[in-house]
Amino acid sequence: MHLCRLANKGRITFQQLNFLKRRYVTQYKKDLSQRAQPKPELAAPPFLERKRMGQENTVVHEIRPVLPLHAPLPETSDSAGLKAQKLAVIDEDSAMAVEAESKEEKQWKEMKTELGDLPGILARLSKIKLTALVVSTTSAGFAMSPVPFDLTCFLLASVGTGLASCAANSINQYFEVPFDSNMNSTKSRPLVRGQISPLLAVSFAASCAVPGIALLTLAVNPLTGALGAFNIFLYTCCYTPMKRISIINTWVGAVVGAIPPIMGWTAATGSLDAGALLLGGILYSWQFPHFNALSWGLREDYSRGGYCMMSVTHPTMCRRVALRHCLALIGLSTLAPVLNITTWTFPVISLPINLYISYLGFRFYRDADRSRSRKLFFCSLWHLPLLLLLMLTCKKSLYEKNDRKELPS
Repeated sequence: MHLCRLANKGRITFQQLNFLKRRYVTQYKKDLSQRAQPKPELAAPPFLERKRMGQENTVVHEIRPVLPLHAPLPETSDSAGLKAQKLAVIDEDSAMAVEAESKEEKQWKEMKTELGDLPGILARLSKIKLTALVVSTTSAGFAMSPVPFDLTCFLLASVGTGLASCAANSINQYFEVPFDSNMNSTKSRPLVRGQISPLLAVSFAASCAVPGIALLTLAVNPLTGALGAFNIFLYTCCYTPMKRISIINTWVGAVVGAIPPIMGWTAATGSLDAGALLLGGILYSWQFPHFNALSWGLREDYSRGGYCMMSVTHPTMCRRVALRHCLALIGLSTLAPVLNITTWTFPVISLPINLYISYLGFRFYRDADRSRSRKLFFCSLWHLPLLLLLMLTCKKSLYEKNDRKELPS
């Protein structure tokens, strides 16, 4: 059958005929197949035997089968079989190509940053969203101060605070590169991916910190500049290394977040009053439900990064502290009219949103899971700006305070 098929396509060679003969013998006539007999052991070494007996040593050469020039077609080959073989070869080639591409992806490659991508990279290095939140709380503190609004001082204070925040965030990322590389939430940061060099990151931080502190000190007032410098030191030299040592880092980080509204108040008034401390207290308490809910969903990441967070080491305390400070927001809102900062309307109209975040905090405390922690976190995102806006609308005017001071005792 093979010979007939090959005869239609071309000549039959001797090698093909020999191959078919050997194949027939080995498959169908097994009794005719040759078996190699073991070679008898020699009583004496070959060189002694040659000298004494004069016999020649027989050298057995291994006979290898001669492969045909053209491989014979299988007995059941047809067009479908040929197609299947071609598809198998194509699949093997594609698998090898995919494996080669995966090996190339795993290899280290130098990332080249274009000049047009640099602003976006620096924005991610400075955590532009967090910086915007810091500037907004500083603006709220400036607007809540009991003095006439000064636009120039307001802009200078906002720019200086923003520059100080960019510097602190950049230094924070510079220190945490080996730990951020182990976390899914931070492994895409510019320094981790190599999109920017450490020298450029430090230079950017210095170019933000020096003019920012100088602007707050010289153009606003020395008290605000000192608070800005202290906040950079607290965030980079205390909070950042403490994240891998103790859970106290959460309380230190809350102090860092409470200073910007105080800076806004001192930028407007030049003094540290009870109103500034109240605004700082509101920001201090707000950060616990905000951050504890966020860290609850990132416990695996914090464990891989080696960070010592309440959600990892003390999960019950994490939920309890979040609920405690949700309830503290109600008390701080009630304290605002007592300190003559807002009218008594503020604790009344802010009670619904404070009760709602306290309700979510209670659910998070009673049965914590990813769904409830996510709801508490997203609630904190709109709760703070709405609370500050309500506080600003209920602010006591300067004329009311002056009239109260002029009243006879």
